[in-house]
Amino acid sequence: MTSALAATLQVGLLVVALAVCWRPLGDYIARVVTTDKHWRPERGLYKLMGVDPQADQLWGSYARSVLAFGAIGVLFLYGMERLQHYLLLSLGMPNVPPALAWNTAASFVSNTNWQNYSGETTMGYLVQMAGLAVQNFLSAAMGIAVAVALVRGFMRSRTGALGNFWVDMTRITLRVLLPLSIIGGLVLAAGGVVDNFTAFHTITTLTGGHQLMVGGPVASQEVIKEMGNNGGGFYNANSAHPFENPNPFTNLFEIFLILVIPFALTRTFGTMVKDKRQGYALVAIMGILWLASVALITFFEAQHAGLAPQLAHAAMEGKEVRFGIPGSSLFAASTTATSTGAVNSSHDSYTAFGGGVVLFNMMMGEIVPGGVGSGLYGILIIAIVTVFVGGLMVGRTPEYIGKKIRPTEMKYAALYILTTPALALIFAALSLGLKGPRSAILNPGPHGLTEIVYAYTSMANNNGSAFAGLATDTTWYNITGGIVMLLARLAPMIFALALGGSLARQQSVPASAGTMPTHKPLFVGMVIGVILIVVGLTYFPALALGPFAEGLH
Repeated sequence: MTSALAATLQVGLLVVALAVCWRPLGDYIARVVTTDKHWRPERGLYKLMGVDPQADQLWGSYARSVLAFGAIGVLFLYGMERLQHYLLLSLGMPNVPPALAWNTAASFVSNTNWQNYSGETTMGYLVQMAGLAVQNFLSAAMGIAVAVALVRGFMRSRTGALGNFWVDMTRITLRVLLPLSIIGGLVLAAGGVVDNFTAFHTITTLTGGHQLMVGGPVASQEVIKEMGNNGGGFYNANSAHPFENPNPFTNLFEIFLILVIPFALTRTFGTMVKDKRQGYALVAIMGILWLASVALITFFEAQHAGLAPQLAHAAMEGKEVRFGIPGSSLFAASTTATSTGAVNSSHDSYTAFGGGVVLFNMMMGEIVPGGVGSGLYGILIIAIVTVFVGGLMVGRTPEYIGKKIRPTEMKYAALYILTTPALALIFAALSLGLKGPRSAILNPGPHGLTEIVYAYTSMANNNGSAFAGLATDTTWYNITGGIVMLLARLAPMIFALALGGSLARQQSVPASAGTMPTHKPLFVGMVIGVILIVVGLTYFPALALGPFAEGLH
């Protein structure tokens, strides 16, 4: 089978699977977050937390709940890591050093899962399960909750209330993420992903050598790692490890898990605002840019420039022969177009332009389709900017889903858009300008620049994937990385909630002859144009000095 045919078949099968799940899953999530009925276990949790499930929160109260929940998560996970040696199932591993524990706690609470450590030799089973895996669920639920709160801003009038954070978190975790994870975990286990409590044991290799291997509760963590767009691997090799991703079937299924909720949330949006055409428009924007990313990465990685790619008939360095170019490129495009960060190949080994595309995916804000929840509220803010620009072009007051887009809303949108690139580029510049952090670059020149920009772009966009040629397990990268990950996760959430509160206080206005249709192909094209222009203007210098310079060298 040719590489082109294999790529086409994999993408086609994946698109069909996503299309089949798009409507039922999107409508189900909409019912979960809008119903007035509470399950008995949920009522028990509300009573335990002291929460009134009938009470609505203003956007400020909702945001404070997000911040408080995140702070508790960081402290809890940091404590588990620092006390790991004294916990059950620690496998005798020592306590995690302070700077690394801070970075890891910030990473998993922020849904980034950036890993400056090797999972199988650093974290015991209890920390993996009760610490990291739990945060995989909670950080994903937090993203969906914020997206739902923003959507309520379009649904409601003359009120600043956006719902109840604690109710949203509980329902999304118990009714959406847990059931889907049980099903997905069983599929992965049936496909060969390990799930046990086997400790370290020595095996004899085919050449007579000896290698230390460890099992672990992998399948149960792998499913939420992908479906929650977390990305942190149980093993250092992540989804390139045969225990995490044994064969082409599990590879395609893991890509499906990465994409299914972010795409389905566009249907949730259309259902909640009672205009399903809006959901079709958003999913079209996401789908077009995602498919373009897959095609470009596959094209660049299939080229034969250089002696090694010519001999291998493709850029096979750093790629698993189990998956080849099609499976590796599809995974790379999907994991960087969302906020996942899981990898089944080494992005550092990609061609200059192939690596440039995965970097560009993150620079777009990971909204194609983006992370669970964060992709939806991110693209809604881009849509608001597009409507505002369109209104200026025709001299009319811009409106989106029955709400006027005024200077107040644009200020929140601008703050949202500027926060992430500012954090990524400022800390990348500091790392290049300071002698200590600069010594961590193992590949000087344009590629070294790309590695640092990629690292902070990945952390700021809550992705977590990395180029391998940068030694980031240092005090500088651990401390600054944790700061960037938390600020870039929580600040945009606050701006999105403030925007939702501002919209909810407005009176809905009916569409008129001057209202821009936001469900037609013209609007889809305009949003795509705004995304590309915003990213191009923001990141072009870094791209020009990094992947472009390397690729044209």
